[in-house]
Amino acid sequence: MTAPDCEEFIVSDGYRLRGRVWHPEDQRARVTLVILHGIQSHSGWYEASCRQLCEQGARIYFFDRRGSGLNAQQRGHAAHWRRLVQDVVQLLSQIRFRQKQQKQTAPVVLQGMSWGAKLAAVVAAERPELIDGLALLYPGIKAKVKATAVQQMQLSLAERLGIRDKRVPIPLSDPALFTADPHWQKWIQEDPLALHEVSVAFLLANRELDRRVDGAATRIECPVFCQLAEQDQIIDNLATEAYFSRIRSDQKTLITYPEARHTLEFEPNREQLTADYINWLNDFVSSAKIC
Repeated sequence: MTAPDCEEFIVSDGYRLRGRVWHPEDQRARVTLVILHGIQSHSGWYEASCRQLCEQGARIYFFDRRGSGLNAQQRGHAAHWRRLVQDVVQLLSQIRFRQKQQKQTAPVVLQGMSWGAKLAAVVAAERPELIDGLALLYPGIKAKVKATAVQQMQLSLAERLGIRDKRVPIPLSDPALFTADPHWQKWIQEDPLALHEVSVAFLLANRELDRRVDGAATRIECPVFCQLAEQDQIIDNLATEAYFSRIRSDQKTLITYPEARHTLEFEPNREQLTADYINWLNDFVSSAKIC
């Protein structure tokens, strides 16, 4: 059984990102995955799929977002949307540099799940030279759960008043939004590392990412893979499909699972769902043109 290493990655402002890294047993990766998790989750939610991916030759870098999961410092906070983007850019740049130094040719896929897909899409549009492919799993690019007009006005007022550190609850308190499985609902409810509040500054960063992700579609040219859960209560699938159709790439694959609810990791047939992703990765690796 492939177990992850717990590692740290220090970004330019000195923040120590902690996370889980999976290395193939023979240390020769066929593909490198950099994974971004959702707003409430962390890398610990996805150990089963990461293990399955690693056993098929993927090297996986899954660092928890600053203030999330294993990162206790400044819980739920991000000073600016650029800071969130820069954290990912620095990690990708380091991976590219290391690959060049070691003369490795494994393509790099940026994988974003739920909220993390929003950040992944913006990074893919802004720094296309750092990745070879993009995977958007139940992406939080177009959400059903979103701020009301009144809440948006309150956020704008807080911005004008310079209120940035105040904590606001994440509107995803019901585990049934993520999965229909009672076991996993209980697991999510009791998860000590799950994030339940974010700062006003994080919400402002999120709002700017929402603005930028909409225009990112026409600038994403690399191969793209997308998985949707038809019973998703968090994601607006119709709007997401429309967004997916606007992505500029001519190499796009979208799969929708009729019985699934948001977090595919908690579905009873998750191994098959991950196998579909692995099949896409195998095809992608076979035809990838490495930068």
